[in-house]
Amino acid sequence: MASPLRTPLRTPLRSLPRIRAALLALLLLAGALTALTATAQTAHADERICDQYGSTTIQGKYVVQNNRWGTSATQCIDVTGTGFRLAQADGSVPTDGAPKSYPSVFYGCHYTNCSPGTNLPMQVSSIGSAPSSISYTYVDNAVYNASYDIWLDPTPKKDGVNRTEIMIWLNRVGPIQPIGSRVGTANVGGRSWEVWTGSNGSNDVISFIAPSAVRSMSFDVMDFVDETVARGMAQRSWYLTSVQAGFEPWQNGAGLAVDSFSAAVNTGSGGGDGGGGDDGEPGGEPGACEVTYTTNSWSNGFTADVGVRNTGSTAISGWEMSFALPAGQSVTSAWNATLSSSGGTVTARPVEHNRNIEPGGTQSFGFQGTHSGGTPGEPARFTLNGTVCTVR
Repeated sequence: MASPLRTPLRTPLRSLPRIRAALLALLLLAGALTALTATAQTAHADERICDQYGSTTIQGKYVVQNNRWGTSATQCIDVTGTGFRLAQADGSVPTDGAPKSYPSVFYGCHYTNCSPGTNLPMQVSSIGSAPSSISYTYVDNAVYNASYDIWLDPTPKKDGVNRTEIMIWLNRVGPIQPIGSRVGTANVGGRSWEVWTGSNGSNDVISFIAPSAVRSMSFDVMDFVDETVARGMAQRSWYLTSVQAGFEPWQNGAGLAVDSFSAAVNTGSGGGDGGGGDDGEPGGEPGACEVTYTTNSWSNGFTADVGVRNTGSTAISGWEMSFALPAGQSVTSAWNATLSSSGGTVTARPVEHNRNIEPGGTQSFGFQGTHSGGTPGEPARFTLNGTVCTVR
């Protein structure tokens, strides 16, 4: 019997081409696997954050934060170029108490952490518009809300707790409810919401709850601020300090994601943006107009006379005035203007004889409406062609 070391090669020579082909195929497969691995690596999040209060910046103007404030269990977020995803959200807390955390992305200032280039805090009376857009990914195997937070304070506060928190719940999964009690409904930003008010012991809270899940929304933050002012939970002299979008999980939560987020805060009109804004949004200083608003009311009806004075140095040729009526009010007819309503916001446009307002001059219009009883409140804010007006 021949020694194994001396066993002759038994592979026929005609098989060598097939061997070379097989080796080539293996090499091509290895290259393909390498390419797939590289692709998978580039598809990973830009950064993973597991630190309790760890944060980073995206798009050069927003801050993403892990913000695991209510639990010691592990929570990690994968940050993307436009938002974040909850990669790990261990543990649970009782659903009749506070949530585990608020992983979120924000514009403005949050506990001394201010987003790059933000113009917040800004006084509410100086804000012409605050456009924002948000889109979410939801999961079923968790208890959570998808919440957009708006923070207001009497001072331009950059640290600590603010006086009033506006919460917009775009989704609610599980046996959880907002702080306080339900006080009615409101039509804000073109949608109907349940309204809850209360206090968490540190600040007042007003919550707007969507009746069914909303996966994406573009809106003006000031619509919700105006509704809050109209309900007596803030004032126009207060400051908007930050806007934030994220999740409050009570149980689990892995897979929840803010897919995209944008926000800007703009002052008045005059071109440009108010810092951190999107192109084409109005900017400039407010105060080139002055409004007088006089009402006469009865049981469940009222009339309002609106005077619009041009306090600027140039004539206004054609104008558009917008304002949000307080909850429970609606317009039934108008004179000296054409009025339209959308999501609780009223827009007035002139008729031919009052379309021009000279410097120092005044034009007026009026309307009749209904209200829910008592003395009808006044709109919190008037804008003329995007400029916030002074109210006398």
